[in-house]
Amino acid sequence: MSIVKEISCSHCGAPISFEPGEIIATCKYCGYTVVIETGKAFTFEHSMLQNKYDPTKIEEAVKNWMRAGFLKPPNLAKKSKIKEKTLTYLPFWVISIDAESAYKGIFERITPPVIKEGKIEKKYDWLVLARKAATFPTREYDVPLEGKIPYNFKKVEAYAKVLNSEIDKNDAVMLARQQIEEHHRYLVQQDVDRIIEMKNEIELNQTVYLHAPIWFVKYEYKGKTYRMLMDGATGMVIKGDIPSTGFGVF
Repeated sequence: MSIVKEISCSHCGAPISFEPGEIIATCKYCGYTVVIETGKAFTFEHSMLQNKYDPTKIEEAVKNWMRAGFLKPPNLAKKSKIKEKTLTYLPFWVISIDAESAYKGIFERITPPVIKEGKIEKKYDWLVLARKAATFPTREYDVPLEGKIPYNFKKVEAYAKVLNSEIDKNDAVMLARQQIEEHHRYLVQQDVDRIIEMKNEIELNQTVYLHAPIWFVKYEYKGKTYRMLMDGATGMVIKGDIPSTGFGVF
């Protein structure tokens, strides 16, 4: 059994429950976000995306997804049964970064091989899931940042679950840097076959702590269970199992 501890909210005095490993928690009574180690108010921007789908509407969105696309069985919407619909507000860090990678490498796909130099310059709103044990397809989730608002606990549905962060800002920025460098190395390898040298310059612009409404859906088709992740802010499918091919497990 997990051990649950409590601290008092520095804003309203109400108890805040949290699980071991969680670093940042949000008071469900007043919406203030606190750093668990100190109990002090969280001073960084804490935003949220509003959920626009109730259980009935999300089921309609799932059925519409089932009807579209040639990879799906033609009777998927008719023969499948939705077994579970759970709304969870997942914590993310959105790291705004300017990244530049200068590289030199050898292009060996022609004879004789040639040395190529180049530069990759990109701007990112890089998404880092603020949970350690969980997996989430962050690269497939196009966060609708234009719809974010300041976190407001009153806008969280009574039936929804809100998860706290297990990763602080510094760790999130470090992860974002590592992942962007790996991504740029992948991009460079599309241009050269062997990298001789590569220099990365990463400039941090802004860090936002954000809760996003994600619907976890399970449906049954021909005796087997499949899973989906849906964005509650837009109704878009982030990732979904298809009976004919499947995406594996989340």
